Amino acid sequence: MKNTVRTFQAAKENGEKITMLTAYDYSTAKLMDDAGINAILVGDSLGNTMLGYEDTISVTVEDMIHHGAAVSRGCKNTMVVVDMPFMSYQTSIYDALVNAGRLMKEGRANAVKLEGGASVCEQIKAITDAGIPVMAHLGLTPQSINVFGGNRVQGKSEEAAQKLIDDALAVQEAGAFAVVLECIPAKLADIITKKLSIPTIGIGAGAGCDGQILVYQDMLGMFSDYVPKFVKRFAEVGEVMKAGFNDYIKEVSEGTYPAEEHTFKIDDDVLEKLY
Repeated sequence: MKNTVRTFQAAKENGEKITMLTAYDYSTAKLMDDAGINAILVGDSLGNTMLGYEDTISVTVEDMIHHGAAVSRGCKNTMVVVDMPFMSYQTSIYDALVNAGRLMKEGRANAVKLEGGASVCEQIKAITDAGIPVMAHLGLTPQSINVFGGNRVQGKSEEAAQKLIDDALAVQEAGAFAVVLECIPAKLADIITKKLSIPTIGIGAGAGCDGQILVYQDMLGMFSDYVPKFVKRFAEVGEVMKAGFNDYIKEVSEGTYPAEEHTFKIDDDVLEKLY
């Protein structure tokens, strides 16, 4: 069954956990869809994992459209959420609508995600009023990394915790169908999850959220530039890949690959006519 905003809400109401991972290409998305992941986020984290940037700031709308369309072609039942990159929605409601529309039409998204609380509620309302589902994102929001001064846990003081609660209620009121909570104390995430009628998706926010999301290269050991504390390695795919690359290099160097079974034949009488 196709995962939609309605199945997300039903999961929240029935106490069923929601599973999300990032993906950025057709082949990976198809594997996740086959596995039964509820939703894929085509995250602007592709700036780090796919393009080699130090942050997500340089990612463009065109980048998101390119990768979003590739992922959507691999998904039959998985919902595809595409990130709105830095400065694609902050500048005006008009820009937010135009860029969200492009991600839906050209990027084939089922929903978009944007960062921020009360400050972007007008954009959330306008986008949802236009018929585009919006997932919100609170806590450690990577596009604001320069304001935070690094990857720091958010919401640890009374004032900061209250602001996160208020922002979560605000984005819900504005029309968001779910909210990602990133790098906030688990007990605070529990409080927010219980206060909201929409699902919360945690990343570094404890097990009390309605669902979880991870960057797939992190959870498979494929990205080693840095590993956040909240990441669990579910498989060491990176090591398997390196071993395969090394074996390939060895066999090509030794001349053992390609072997006869990997080649195509031609009749000798055809060859004789070539001389």
